Amino acid sequence: MAGPSLRPHVHWAQRHRELFLRVDLSDVRNPDITITDNVLHFRAQGHGAKGDNIYEFEIEFLEPVEPKPVCRMTQRQLNITVQKKESNWWERLTKQEKRPLFLAPDFDRWLDESDAEMELKEKEEEKINKMKIESRVPKDPFKHLKKGYLIMYNLVQFLGFSWIFVNMTVRLFILGKDSFYDTFHTISDMMYFCQTLALMEIMNSLIGLVRSPVLPSVMQIFGRNFVLFVILGSLEEMQSKPVVFFIFYFWSISELFRYPYYMLSCIGIEWKPLTWLRYTVWIPLYPLGGLAEAVCIVQSIPIFSETGKFSLGLPNPLNVTIQFPFVLQIYLIALFLGVFVNFRHLYKQRKQHLGPKKRKMK
Repeated sequence: MAGPSLRPHVHWAQRHRELFLRVDLSDVRNPDITITDNVLHFRAQGHGAKGDNIYEFEIEFLEPVEPKPVCRMTQRQLNITVQKKESNWWERLTKQEKRPLFLAPDFDRWLDESDAEMELKEKEEEKINKMKIESRVPKDPFKHLKKGYLIMYNLVQFLGFSWIFVNMTVRLFILGKDSFYDTFHTISDMMYFCQTLALMEIMNSLIGLVRSPVLPSVMQIFGRNFVLFVILGSLEEMQSKPVVFFIFYFWSISELFRYPYYMLSCIGIEWKPLTWLRYTVWIPLYPLGGLAEAVCIVQSIPIFSETGKFSLGLPNPLNVTIQFPFVLQIYLIALFLGVFVNFRHLYKQRKQHLGPKKRKMK
């Protein structure tokens, strides 16, 4: 059988518009807090000065208050906020002149009337200054147009890379390894379209349409386009090699999560599983994609050496020929440096979006 109810220690403070009550009960269960006829009724079970028990009290306020208190529980205490009906300073909390024994000032939040007026004035000034700043910021008349463009761009890219991924996957299941050798001839047109359209991402960063650094976009897009247009597009001997399958497959998988993530971000929606995939899938795919591109370049060097394609002969008196295979060897070094730079950038983004959140100070 439960013991008699007890009164907990209650601490209070006020502002011109609010009353703050702090009830010293831990592990509060089943709180019942109501305001009827300007009287606050409190009843709850919790651990207080008399151990784990049922605690209750009543407070008849000095002046009228709103009938809906706001309650916030923590493991160590229970906080109640009550709104005054009129903004003014009370000389005491209760209607009865003698203060109840269980009630005491909350010195952690206590302010006298002059200090409270200063605090209220500072809040009003802060609110006015914020409104002034917001009024000075010009409204962008093309905001919705820009958002619509970004949504459409990301949607088109998502559909394009989805088509590539699904087409390659179906062909792999049906044809097996034989699908490796004609990947370029069946997929290249759509890949040309998607990678050409991707140049818009550099422009979007340059004009400030999206808040992303320009350098990582330039390195990734120009790197992919160099492999696609210069290496694969110009050498028929390279188009039937199995490495093309892996390059296109790694590219398409990574974009299946990136573009939907950006598309939803444009309309203020965050889907946590998609966010995790967008900032996690790249960890294996990005190095594998860079490795596949490097293999493609290495395989193309003997062909460029034999054909002399893109090699540049300078006129006399220099009489020097810049061999394109030598340029590719230099590019290989730049490729691995670019992979390292972009890897660091993507890792920082992952920590920013998926890292542990800092706890706010109370």
